[in-house]
Amino acid sequence: MRRSLPFLAGAAAAAAVVALAAPAEAADGDARFTIRDPRITESSGLAASHAHPGIYWTHNDSDDGAYLYAVDSGTGETVATITMTGVGTPRDVEAISIGPDGDLYVGDIGDNLGGTWSYVWIYQLPEPKELKDQTIRATQYVVKYADGPRDAEAMMVHPKTGRVYIADKKEDGGHLYEGPAQLSPSGTNVFRSVAAIDLWATDGAFSPDGEQLAVRGYFGGIAYDWNGGRIKRQGRLNVPLQGQGESLTYSADGSKLMYGSEGAGSGVEPESVPGAGDGKSPSKDGSSASTDEGADRGDGMTGNVKVGVVAAVVLCAVFGIRRLRRRG
Repeated sequence: MRRSLPFLAGAAAAAAVVALAAPAEAADGDARFTIRDPRITESSGLAASHAHPGIYWTHNDSDDGAYLYAVDSGTGETVATITMTGVGTPRDVEAISIGPDGDLYVGDIGDNLGGTWSYVWIYQLPEPKELKDQTIRATQYVVKYADGPRDAEAMMVHPKTGRVYIADKKEDGGHLYEGPAQLSPSGTNVFRSVAAIDLWATDGAFSPDGEQLAVRGYFGGIAYDWNGGRIKRQGRLNVPLQGQGESLTYSADGSKLMYGSEGAGSGVEPESVPGAGDGKSPSKDGSSASTDEGADRGDGMTGNVKVGVVAAVVLCAVFGIRRLRRRG
């Protein structure tokens, strides 16, 4: 998102504390890594490659152009830069996902003016078979919402049906919007609200089997049972503390949720998927079933320190939101 959020400065400081305490992990495609490309300063979307093990696709959100970056999770280095053609000038690219056809779907769905653009775009292009710098022609889809313009940062493609979903971004919780069964490149694709999302959503992802929907915000996340599209809330996700938490994807094998953030040299943090044998399946009240998150995550922080860090972040969030309201 182009407009910086004042409260995230405090979150960045808190995230730095966590990063210093975090243990090193093996680079196997579902472990922590740092995005080292100096061009990537606003990583706003993340998708685990289907064709190239250990590779994650990402992009900047504003003023960068029609570029996608393939990042090697083992080294953190960019191994390929894709230039999209046939899409005009992107406005606010906020999300990336991979469909069952193996294509990349890119969501140019952000609206820094608070939902004033009458339409947004989705781009579709094949994931390249060879990782090298190249130009790929994309298909551009015009998207409108049935109930009027809105700001959004989360776009997800269902891995079985190929249907595209968008979650809008509202402070008091938004909605999940469902696109047509098949997107049309020649007409307007109307997305309709199908469920409430109890979160200020910055990204979301489907599990590889399509049975779970994970949605994240800056300081938390929610796991939903997909339930054939009639979503049921399972509980809260164990979202790591990050400076500006913007992106989310499942690892290619579905064993981890990978959380990314904006900023130069930003880190991508793994967390176990709820209910995947880690003893931390989400509870009905939204709390973790684990009694010792610090021990499970191995971050080396005591409960008191962790509570203090979180409290500082919450205070920054409250005062930052008030400042944003006054500016409006």
